[in-house]
Amino acid sequence: MGKRDGRRRDVGGGSRSRRFVRALPALMICAGVAFDLGTPAEVTAVPLFTAAPLIAAPFFSLAGTVRVGVAAVLVVLVLRSSDGALAGVVSITDLLTLVTVVALSLVINRVVRRGNEQLASARVIAETAMRAVLPTPEDRIGGLEVAARYEAAQADEFVGGDLFAAADTPYGVRLVVGDVRGKGLDAVAAVAVVIGAFREAAEQERSLEGVAQRLERALAREGSRRGGLDSMEGFVTAVLAEIPVGSDTLKVINRGHPEPLVLHPDGSLDVLVPTEPALPLGMGLGASPDRADEWTLPAGAMFLAFTDGLSEARDVSGVFYDPADRLRGRLFPGPEELLSALTDDVRLHTGGRSMDDLALLAVARPARGQQGRRTTVKIVRRDSE
Repeated sequence: MGKRDGRRRDVGGGSRSRRFVRALPALMICAGVAFDLGTPAEVTAVPLFTAAPLIAAPFFSLAGTVRVGVAAVLVVLVLRSSDGALAGVVSITDLLTLVTVVALSLVINRVVRRGNEQLASARVIAETAMRAVLPTPEDRIGGLEVAARYEAAQADEFVGGDLFAAADTPYGVRLVVGDVRGKGLDAVAAVAVVIGAFREAAEQERSLEGVAQRLERALAREGSRRGGLDSMEGFVTAVLAEIPVGSDTLKVINRGHPEPLVLHPDGSLDVLVPTEPALPLGMGLGASPDRADEWTLPAGAMFLAFTDGLSEARDVSGVFYDPADRLRGRLFPGPEELLSALTDDVRLHTGGRSMDDLALLAVARPARGQQGRRTTVKIVRRDSE
């Protein structure tokens, strides 16, 4: 089943659930009427009537909750009047109980609405802060096509520790993709430190190794200021890359991060395994000096870096997602199409149950006179080809 079919099923299921919830208070009142008419007078159906406003409180508006409560009270009054027992002790007790529950439902409705408003405000603030810290790069930087994507593990979550940045510098286009250990505001603080240090160092440092060392020192300073590395989330895995002006050379430094890929225009790809494994940034364990590995990014090829939210995504059987295997033999018109297909595919692989945030950065070197590359079938249908 394709992505659109899956979305239609999800949307349809959600719509049916919402309709059922909207109808449930009325169903409870109807069930109360049926129960009351079908049982002896000494048996009360008040629990069913009181359930109606309680169900409505967290899901309906204030006016809707009031309408449900009033309807429940009126139905009980009509039933007791028809029985001729309206003035009885049991009837009065039932009505007082129902009115009390209706009043409680209105309080619950108010609390839920206020909480939802505060949550919505917090989400807006978090999203704004994250976008300020992690702005989306321009579509073209230094003659290269660029696309970036941030996918939160939870649909309504915007604060995380994955990061990316691209900068056009005197030394070429420089890139960073990283992953801060941890979540929440402390992770965002570490992201801000890394991105700020990268933007400054990318412009000033003559070598990519110098950029990596500047990031290392920035994290060490911030960790010291905050009273230890644990408060700075401990460490940051990162890939730094440089594409010099007018060259097809690609320089890469990998600090404990998933290996990036180079996708060639013929469908082949290279996994950029570092010559010497290196520790993540910010660990402060006396790591050896950085040494950039050099690769080739020919015209028409794309460089893809990602966080472990992609490479460690699992399906229901616990099988990890393998981006190299999924992308090998596939062609895409540009980096934006690549990232769209990739996020669709990993979402299908996990069944929408991603447990970690995901950051992607793709950079393409256009071929001279390129009008748009041939596109193969989207990778989300690969298993059925």
